[in-house]
Amino acid sequence: MTPNSYSSLCDEFYVDMCINTELDLPTQRDTVLAFFERIQRQYPTMGGFYRRDNNEYCLEEDRSLGQYRWVTLELDRVGSGVVNPADFEMAYEQDRLVLELVPYMLSISHLDIDSLDVTLAMDFDCRGSHDEVIADALFALTPFGAILDVPGSRPIGFSPAVVIALSDDCHTQARISIESKTSVYEPRKRDQAVDEAISLSFTIRQYPPTMGGFNPLESFEHQCRLAEELMAERIVPNFVQPLIETIAQKRLS
Repeated sequence: MTPNSYSSLCDEFYVDMCINTELDLPTQRDTVLAFFERIQRQYPTMGGFYRRDNNEYCLEEDRSLGQYRWVTLELDRVGSGVVNPADFEMAYEQDRLVLELVPYMLSISHLDIDSLDVTLAMDFDCRGSHDEVIADALFALTPFGAILDVPGSRPIGFSPAVVIALSDDCHTQARISIESKTSVYEPRKRDQAVDEAISLSFTIRQYPPTMGGFNPLESFEHQCRLAEELMAERIVPNFVQPLIETIAQKRLS
């Protein structure tokens, strides 16, 4: 499947990469600015630079365009992503640039990398209770359905997350999470308007091996292929399609 195919299934589609580090990242003014200026030279339309309250930095394109790039520098993490990319390569080329720059501009060595994440994510606009949608779509025919059948019961906290190992040493992992944005403090408002969307996130995480070196670029390519394969074969038919169908039914009822 292509990003356009995924975008047709949801309201927003994201392709993200994240480098998680063991040590805190540089915060010196010259280092931070030099890193983002190098990114901007490659992508001149990334003109929005700002610092958050927790001293995290972000460079991004204009979000109002619907499709935009972003790169963040946090305390112990570097993030890179594209929202609604035209194709996967559009996102991957930016991620590769970040991976190539961080050893020289942020002093991130293979020893400093705690883990590397590749994430494919979707947002689904949904009015009403997100928890009810998630419960109906993913839990109705499971043992959890027996709890939901209790007279007077109603789901108010359904944001499942599951992590599985994809290698014998557990260094390659996959995580699927579905996040409800409905507040548990308003359980009686069945038709409440929710500004945010149900979020589905699928991440392939790679931890460096305990023996031998770690090549982030090689790992990134492998993780991308694995994420695309599992997203198409496992996540879309078993998670995305049930969510879409349930949201559609809720809109008609």
